[in-house]
Amino acid sequence: MSHRFAPVPASRRRLMQAAGACLLAAAVPAARAQIHSLNEAINKAGRQRMLSQRMAKAWLAIGQGIDVPRAERVLHDSMALFDRQLVELKLFAPTPEIRGTYDALEPVWGQYKTALVGTAPARTATPELIALDTRVLQLAQQGTAQLEKHSGQPVGRLVNIAGRQRMLSQRTAKFFLVQSWNVTLPNARAEFDAARAEFVRALRELDAAPQATASIRGDLELARQQWVFFENALERGAEGSAGATRAAQVFSTSENILDLMDRVTGQYARLAA
Repeated sequence: MSHRFAPVPASRRRLMQAAGACLLAAAVPAARAQIHSLNEAINKAGRQRMLSQRMAKAWLAIGQGIDVPRAERVLHDSMALFDRQLVELKLFAPTPEIRGTYDALEPVWGQYKTALVGTAPARTATPELIALDTRVLQLAQQGTAQLEKHSGQPVGRLVNIAGRQRMLSQRTAKFFLVQSWNVTLPNARAEFDAARAEFVRALRELDAAPQATASIRGDLELARQQWVFFENALERGAEGSAGATRAAQVFSTSENILDLMDRVTGQYARLAA
């Protein structure tokens, strides 16, 4: 059954109103939220990758009734942050090529935003939503890589890798929720496994980096502990009587890992600020 003409619940109306507010915010460059260095730009560009996956994760959680109040806050806050950072990155772009990437991202983001809040989440709409989040992720990754290359500094690469960990935590949780909703997507399992494997490899690389301070290594160890808990829930799956509980654990733990890796990314970004 199509959801296109169904009444929009109050919670969805709030999200749609928030989306309108995001558009207004994006239309006016905010002097109070500027980017001051390349490392800061790499950090925020990498955060856009994460947000593309986090929004899809929240949308899937709302559709399945998983921690809905928190998932709605995550979706609202992520949309607002993506809008604001897109404005900042376009203003900061140090080359025409990088500016072109963010110009290309803007209309794709508009389509994704409409899919996120235009109608209530529905299982049948999941393939279209994932296709859009993939396009947003690809362009966000392109911008991050361009900024890292422009930087030319070893620490820029570490900011990129640490920032990508944020995205991988959300991408893994997203694909778990795709599976828990019994949505069939080409290569979904392969993408799920690849994200998990890349996270573990990158965690080792960040820990071994000579630039890593004691504080960075401490946060990486906390992230590693959270990842073990996360992996346990992932391995047990979302089937059976405890499936909904495990899905909620995956959602919550992915947020914990995100917070830790965001802190690590910020510390790396400040090393050469």
